[in-house]
Amino acid sequence: MPSQEVLSSGLVERIGLEEAQITYKKSGEKFSKVTDIPNHKIGLELVAGYLLDKKIGVIDSTDDIAAVGHRVVHGGSSFSDTVEITSEVKKEIENLFSLAPLHNPANLQGIEVAEEIFTKAKQVAVFDTAFHQTMPSVAYKYALKPEFLEKHNIRAYGFHGTSHKYVSQQAIDYLGAENSKNIITIHLGNGCSMAAVKNGNCIDTSMGLAPLNGLIMGTRTGDIDPSIIFHLQGQLEYSIKDINNLLNKQSGMVGLTGLSDMRDITAAAESGNEACNEALEMAAYRIKKFIGSYTTAMNGLDAIVFTAGIGENSHVMRRLSCTNMDVLGIQLDQEKNLKRSGEIREIQSKDSKVKILVVPTDEEAEIANQAFDLVK
Repeated sequence: MPSQEVLSSGLVERIGLEEAQITYKKSGEKFSKVTDIPNHKIGLELVAGYLLDKKIGVIDSTDDIAAVGHRVVHGGSSFSDTVEITSEVKKEIENLFSLAPLHNPANLQGIEVAEEIFTKAKQVAVFDTAFHQTMPSVAYKYALKPEFLEKHNIRAYGFHGTSHKYVSQQAIDYLGAENSKNIITIHLGNGCSMAAVKNGNCIDTSMGLAPLNGLIMGTRTGDIDPSIIFHLQGQLEYSIKDINNLLNKQSGMVGLTGLSDMRDITAAAESGNEACNEALEMAAYRIKKFIGSYTTAMNGLDAIVFTAGIGENSHVMRRLSCTNMDVLGIQLDQEKNLKRSGEIREIQSKDSKVKILVVPTDEEAEIANQAFDLVK
């Protein structure tokens, strides 16, 4: 930094499970091994081992690391920006465990392990919710008694903020500020969310208190009628734990099709599988509804941005999401849509009034930038 040259990269997967794996890349070479990784501490020690390796490493000492950037999923209302991690910050991350029980505990563990290994580095927290803290109260409040917000912090927070911030800024830089006042960013992966970005600030987003509502996702329902929960519990005798598991892990695309990978779902749909075809149509229909509502909220639309694994790579989801959207001035060029590239690209037709961009997201770069800006 600040050149953003990637010296090395890697991934630790399946921590605590059988066949855990670490992958490390440097100068085009890839090194990976399956090994026992019982916890995050062991995983990060393996990472440090690769970074320090005399043949393929990139540092001579852990003291060479000036900052460690941590993605923290939930910052509640406490954090609207990136912060250096202190004992007070760690305590607040812990206080938010109940709002992100699957993420914040692991995030805090990663911080504490990094403090042990990279003892001279500043630890920096980049919050998934921070970008959405510019939402007005009409967007983030629920129609509940004020005490639920004031005493219990129940409100819409939004997620994938690091990605939405990165790709919206990339789009603004690409189009120019005058041509990008009203942008809708569409993050499509296993988790999916959208954001309305007006003059560079988020004014609404599809996820809420937790990352469950909004778009149809890989295993999550997205928006449903809350009465379904009461029906599941009262009439079908589901426990709250069972309902939570059903809505978060057994629904969405996997619930509709039995398949979890978008590539498999698309291939099955093209082979005539009606359940897969309908699931794709349902997911696109939900996206189109949010595009319409966000265009109204911003009183205009200059561009829509597709990003993340599915958004960047699935020409089918982009096509379905932009079909019959002429009323909003959205017209896709099918030939451009089929082309693949690792760069920002436009895929709208020449008659489209709205730019349709595919912008590769880079949350690691965004975290590095924010950590560098904080500590420099």
